[in-house]
Amino acid sequence: MRTETKSHIIDYIDSQEPGQVFTAFSIPIEGVSVDAVRKALDRMVVEGSIRKLDKGRYYRPQQTRFGELPPDIEQVVWDLVMDKNHQPIGYLTGMIMFAQMGLTTQISSWIELGVRKYRRRIKRGRYTVSFILQPNPITMENMELLRLLDAIRFCREISGTDPEEAVERLIYLVGKLQPEQKLQIIELALPYAPYVRALLGAILEHLGLGKELQPLRDSLNPMTRYKLYISEKILPTRSNWNIR
Repeated sequence: MRTETKSHIIDYIDSQEPGQVFTAFSIPIEGVSVDAVRKALDRMVVEGSIRKLDKGRYYRPQQTRFGELPPDIEQVVWDLVMDKNHQPIGYLTGMIMFAQMGLTTQISSWIELGVRKYRRRIKRGRYTVSFILQPNPITMENMELLRLLDAIRFCREISGTDPEEAVERLIYLVGKLQPEQKLQIIELALPYAPYVRALLGAILEHLGLGKELQPLRDSLNPMTRYKLYISEKILPTRSNWNIR
């Protein structure tokens, strides 16, 4: 490859923040094929100046006094949650996000993404990426609410946290929502499993909502009981929603 072409590639890489993931398509060079750029990047991986995250995906590592840092999680999965027009097609959820929400202190090497269409899990560097079906449209505005609903959905399975601890934290997180967000999360909960709707209803009733909860009540079978192992001390409204 011509010296000026390699210089162009190096200039591009140097202009990126450490940990920023890029591909050969990110470095358009007039008169040079994408395949030639990819081969040049692979040679730079062998030389040690950049790292390869996955097939065709590279980054410049960040060095600290504690060693080399991997890319941020958002960079690892950027192409899986955003389309070419930078519109969301997925969102981060699961254990990594539950830890950020204060629901657990466990560190996970699994990345879970909420998506509209089923996909098999894949490897990305040191991470395993799995996909959770999300029945609602995904937007930048509703991701926080979808993560909350996912946390309610998995509250019995969050590592290092029992269901009561999880619900206590969820009451706090849902309580921080704006009034219009509380109405929105009711609508977003309707495609979720019945026990998720029941638990959300109990939490919102505990937080003072009343008639606004009728869509959740109407969506539930009044004869169904939900064994979530939540005490009345933690959630005084549980029996109103048939939660045991």
